[in-house]
Amino acid sequence: MRIPRLLQAVLVLVGVYGGFIVVFDYMLGQVIPQSLLNMYMFFVSAGVFMVFTFTEESTNEIVGPIKALVEDPSKKKLRNVVFILVPLFFGWMTYDQMKPSFEAPVELRTIHPAPPSTAKVYGKRYNLLTLVNPFRKFEKEDPEKFAELVREGGDVYVKNCQYCHGDKLDGKGPYAQGLNPVPLNFQDVGTIAQLQEGYLFWRITTGGPGLPKEATPWLSAMPVWEDFLSEDEVWKVILFLYDYTGYSPRSWGHE
Repeated sequence: MRIPRLLQAVLVLVGVYGGFIVVFDYMLGQVIPQSLLNMYMFFVSAGVFMVFTFTEESTNEIVGPIKALVEDPSKKKLRNVVFILVPLFFGWMTYDQMKPSFEAPVELRTIHPAPPSTAKVYGKRYNLLTLVNPFRKFEKEDPEKFAELVREGGDVYVKNCQYCHGDKLDGKGPYAQGLNPVPLNFQDVGTIAQLQEGYLFWRITTGGPGLPKEATPWLSAMPVWEDFLSEDEVWKVILFLYDYTGYSPRSWGHE
Protein backbone atom coordinates (compact mmCIF):
# COMPACT_ATOMS: atom_id res chain seq x y z
CA MET A 1 0.00 0.00 0.00
CA ARG A 2 1.38 3.38 -1.03
CA ILE A 3 2.19 5.73 1.86
CA PRO A 4 0.41 9.11 1.49
CA ARG A 5 2.65 11.97 0.43
CA LEU A 6 1.95 14.03 3.54
CA LEU A 7 2.78 11.09 5.81
CA GLN A 8 6.02 10.54 3.88
CA ALA A 9 7.07 14.13 4.58
CA VAL A 10 6.24 13.76 8.27
CA LEU A 11 8.20 10.50 8.52
CA VAL A 12 11.23 12.10 6.86
CA LEU A 13 11.23 14.97 9.37
CA VAL A 14 10.81 12.61 12.32
CA GLY A 15 13.55 10.35 10.97
CA VAL A 16 16.02 13.23 10.50
CA TYR A 17 15.28 14.61 13.97
CA GLY A 18 15.75 11.16 15.51
CA GLY A 19 18.94 10.70 13.50
CA PHE A 20 20.45 13.88 14.94
CA ILE A 21 19.68 12.68 18.46
CA VAL A 22 21.16 9.22 17.85
CA VAL A 23 24.34 10.54 16.21
CA PHE A 24 25.12 13.21 18.80
CA ASP A 25 23.85 11.59 22.01
CA TYR A 26 24.71 7.93 21.42
CA MET A 27 27.39 7.73 18.73
CA LEU A 28 29.42 10.89 19.43
CA GLY A 29 28.50 11.19 23.09
CA GLN A 30 27.97 14.95 22.74
CA VAL A 31 25.01 17.09 23.71
CA ILE A 32 23.71 19.09 20.75
CA PRO A 33 22.44 22.55 21.81
CA GLN A 34 18.70 22.93 21.28
CA SER A 35 19.21 26.17 19.35
CA LEU A 36 21.52 24.38 16.90
CA LEU A 37 19.09 21.48 16.55
CA ASN A 38 16.27 23.93 15.82
CA MET A 39 18.38 25.59 13.14
CA TYR A 40 19.16 22.24 11.51
CA MET A 41 15.51 21.23 11.54
CA PHE A 42 14.46 24.56 10.01
CA PHE A 43 16.68 23.97 6.99
CA VAL A 44 15.67 20.32 6.79
CA SER A 45 11.98 21.28 6.89
CA ALA A 46 12.52 23.85 4.14
CA GLY A 47 14.32 21.26 2.01
CA VAL A 48 11.61 18.63 2.56
CA PHE A 49 8.92 21.17 1.66
CA MET A 50 10.66 22.07 -1.60
CA VAL A 51 11.20 18.43 -2.57
CA PHE A 52 7.67 17.30 -1.76
CA THR A 53 6.06 20.26 -3.56
CA PHE A 54 8.34 20.24 -6.60
CA THR A 55 5.49 19.49 -9.00
CA GLU A 56 1.83 20.53 -9.01
CA GLU A 57 0.78 16.91 -8.58
CA SER A 58 2.97 16.39 -5.51
CA THR A 59 1.76 19.70 -4.08
CA ASN A 60 -1.86 18.58 -4.42
CA GLU A 61 -0.98 15.31 -2.65
CA ILE A 62 0.42 17.30 0.26
CA VAL A 63 -2.32 19.91 0.43
CA GLY A 64 -5.24 17.60 -0.41
CA PRO A 65 -5.53 15.78 2.94
CA ILE A 66 -5.21 19.06 4.85
CA LYS A 67 -7.84 20.75 2.72
CA ALA A 68 -10.17 17.78 3.09
CA LEU A 69 -9.77 17.81 6.86
CA VAL A 70 -10.75 21.48 6.98
CA GLU A 71 -13.59 21.45 4.42
CA ASP A 72 -15.11 17.93 4.31
CA PRO A 73 -18.26 17.80 6.52
CA SER A 74 -17.81 14.06 7.01
CA LYS A 75 -14.50 14.70 8.82
CA LYS A 76 -16.01 17.03 11.41
CA LYS A 77 -15.21 14.79 14.40
CA LEU A 78 -11.65 14.18 13.26
CA ARG A 79 -11.24 17.90 12.54
CA ASN A 80 -12.38 18.81 16.05
CA VAL A 81 -9.96 16.32 17.59
CA VAL A 82 -7.06 17.65 15.52
CA PHE A 83 -7.92 21.28 16.30
CA ILE A 84 -7.83 20.44 20.01
CA LEU A 85 -4.73 18.24 20.05
CA VAL A 86 -2.50 20.42 17.88
CA PRO A 87 -2.78 23.59 20.05
CA LEU A 88 -2.38 21.44 23.17
CA PHE A 89 0.76 19.84 21.75
CA PHE A 90 2.43 23.13 20.86
CA GLY A 91 1.28 24.66 24.14
CA TRP A 92 2.90 21.82 26.04
CA MET A 93 6.13 22.21 24.03
CA THR A 94 6.22 25.93 24.80
CA TYR A 95 5.59 25.32 28.49
CA ASP A 96 8.25 22.60 28.64
CA GLN A 97 10.87 24.93 27.13
CA MET A 98 9.96 27.96 29.23
CA LYS A 99 9.39 26.42 32.66
CA PRO A 100 12.17 27.03 35.19
CA SER A 101 14.48 24.15 35.99
CA PHE A 102 16.23 23.42 39.28
CA GLU A 103 18.80 21.21 37.59
CA ALA A 104 22.27 22.57 36.89
CA PRO A 105 22.74 23.43 33.20
CA VAL A 106 24.67 20.91 31.13
CA GLU A 107 27.27 23.52 30.18
CA LEU A 108 27.98 24.69 33.72
CA ARG A 109 31.48 26.09 34.04
CA THR A 110 33.48 24.92 37.01
CA ILE A 111 35.59 27.94 37.95
CA HIS A 112 37.72 26.05 40.46
CA PRO A 113 37.73 22.39 39.39
CA ALA A 114 38.96 19.94 41.99
CA PRO A 115 42.67 19.28 41.44
CA PRO A 116 44.13 15.79 41.37
CA SER A 117 45.93 14.68 44.52
CA THR A 118 49.22 14.54 42.61
CA ALA A 119 50.55 16.04 39.39
CA LYS A 120 53.61 15.29 37.30
CA VAL A 121 55.34 18.41 36.00
CA TYR A 122 58.98 19.21 35.25
CA GLY A 123 59.64 15.47 35.29
CA LYS A 124 58.69 15.18 38.97
CA ARG A 125 55.64 13.99 40.85
CA TYR A 126 54.18 16.60 43.22
CA ASN A 127 51.74 15.94 46.05
CA LEU A 128 49.33 18.87 45.65
CA LEU A 129 47.91 18.34 49.12
CA THR A 130 51.22 19.19 50.79
CA LEU A 131 52.89 21.34 48.11
CA VAL A 132 54.07 24.76 49.35
CA ASN A 133 55.76 27.69 47.67
CA PRO A 134 59.50 27.33 48.45
CA PHE A 135 59.89 31.13 48.39
CA ARG A 136 57.01 31.93 50.76
CA LYS A 137 59.22 31.48 53.83
CA PHE A 138 61.26 34.57 52.90
CA GLU A 139 58.21 36.76 53.53
CA LYS A 140 59.10 36.59 57.23
CA GLU A 141 62.72 35.41 57.18
CA ASP A 142 64.13 37.94 54.71
CA PRO A 143 61.65 40.64 53.61
CA GLU A 144 64.19 42.28 51.27
CA LYS A 145 64.83 39.03 49.42
CA PHE A 146 61.09 38.38 49.34
CA ALA A 147 60.47 41.79 47.76
CA GLU A 148 63.08 41.01 45.10
CA LEU A 149 61.42 37.64 44.36
CA VAL A 150 58.06 39.40 43.98
CA ARG A 151 59.62 41.92 41.59
CA GLU A 152 61.12 39.10 39.51
CA GLY A 153 57.72 37.41 39.46
CA GLY A 154 56.18 40.66 38.23
CA ASP A 155 58.69 40.78 35.37
CA VAL A 156 57.76 37.25 34.35
CA TYR A 157 54.04 38.11 34.57
CA VAL A 158 54.37 41.22 32.39
CA LYS A 159 56.34 39.34 29.74
CA ASN A 160 54.08 36.30 29.59
CA CYS A 161 50.73 36.69 31.37
CA GLN A 162 49.45 40.27 31.19
CA TYR A 163 48.37 39.92 27.55
CA CYS A 164 45.39 37.88 28.74
CA HIS A 165 45.08 38.54 32.48
CA GLY A 166 45.73 42.28 32.23
CA ASP A 167 48.28 44.64 33.73
CA LYS A 168 45.92 45.09 36.71
CA LEU A 169 45.29 41.34 37.07
CA ASP A 170 41.60 41.98 36.38
CA GLY A 171 41.26 39.61 33.42
CA LYS A 172 41.08 42.51 30.94
CA GLY A 173 44.28 42.09 28.99
CA PRO A 174 44.49 43.14 25.32
CA TYR A 175 43.80 39.57 24.17
CA ALA A 176 41.09 38.80 26.74
CA GLN A 177 38.03 39.49 24.57
CA GLY A 178 39.31 37.08 21.93
CA LEU A 179 39.14 34.19 24.39
CA ASN A 180 36.17 32.05 25.40
CA PRO A 181 35.89 31.91 28.32
CA VAL A 182 37.61 35.18 29.18
CA PRO A 183 40.43 35.04 31.76
CA LEU A 184 39.47 35.17 35.41
CA ASN A 185 39.68 38.37 37.42
CA PHE A 186 42.35 37.78 40.07
CA GLN A 187 41.19 40.90 41.89
CA ASP A 188 37.88 39.16 42.60
CA VAL A 189 37.74 37.68 46.09
CA GLY A 190 36.30 34.50 44.58
CA THR A 191 39.44 33.54 42.64
CA ILE A 192 42.99 33.24 43.99
CA ALA A 193 41.99 34.49 47.44
CA GLN A 194 40.17 31.17 47.88
CA LEU A 195 43.02 28.97 46.68
CA GLN A 196 46.26 27.42 47.88
CA GLU A 197 49.52 28.25 46.14
CA GLY A 198 49.89 24.59 45.21
CA TYR A 199 46.60 24.85 43.32
CA LEU A 200 47.90 27.80 41.31
CA PHE A 201 51.13 25.92 40.61
CA TRP A 202 49.12 23.02 39.18
CA ARG A 203 46.84 25.25 37.09
CA ILE A 204 49.67 27.36 35.69
CA THR A 205 52.07 24.54 34.86
CA THR A 206 49.46 22.24 33.27
CA GLY A 207 47.30 24.96 31.66
CA GLY A 208 44.04 24.23 29.90
CA PRO A 209 45.02 20.70 28.79
CA GLY A 210 45.53 19.76 32.44
CA LEU A 211 41.97 20.48 33.51
CA PRO A 212 39.85 17.51 34.65
CA LYS A 213 36.78 16.39 32.74
CA GLU A 214 34.31 18.21 34.99
CA ALA A 215 35.64 21.52 33.66
CA THR A 216 34.33 20.78 30.17
CA PRO A 217 32.98 22.11 27.89
CA TRP A 218 34.50 25.39 29.13
CA LEU A 219 38.15 24.54 29.00
CA SER A 220 40.90 27.10 29.39
CA ALA A 221 42.93 28.81 26.69
CA MET A 222 45.91 29.01 29.04
CA PRO A 223 48.97 27.24 27.61
CA VAL A 224 51.00 24.63 29.44
CA TRP A 225 53.47 27.01 31.08
CA GLU A 226 55.65 24.08 32.12
CA ASP A 227 56.88 24.22 28.52
CA PHE A 228 57.87 27.92 28.70
CA LEU A 229 58.63 28.87 32.31
CA SER A 230 60.95 27.33 34.85
CA GLU A 231 59.68 25.99 38.14
CA ASP A 232 61.18 28.94 40.01
CA GLU A 233 59.57 31.43 37.60
CA VAL A 234 56.14 29.92 38.24
CA TRP A 235 56.56 30.18 42.00
CA LYS A 236 57.73 33.78 41.69
CA VAL A 237 54.72 34.67 39.54
CA ILE A 238 52.47 33.21 42.22
CA LEU A 239 54.18 35.41 44.83
CA PHE A 240 53.54 38.42 42.60
CA LEU A 241 49.85 37.55 42.10
CA TYR A 242 49.15 37.50 45.81
CA ASP A 243 51.34 40.51 46.60
CA TYR A 244 49.74 42.70 43.91
CA THR A 245 46.15 41.80 44.78
CA GLY A 246 46.77 42.04 48.52
CA TYR A 247 45.35 38.57 49.20
CA SER A 248 46.96 35.82 51.23
CA PRO A 249 46.98 32.25 49.89
CA ARG A 250 44.76 29.73 51.62
CA SER A 251 46.37 26.93 53.61
CA TRP A 252 45.07 23.43 54.18
CA GLY A 253 43.25 23.23 57.49
CA HIS A 254 42.76 27.00 57.76
CA GLU A 255 39.71 29.06 56.89
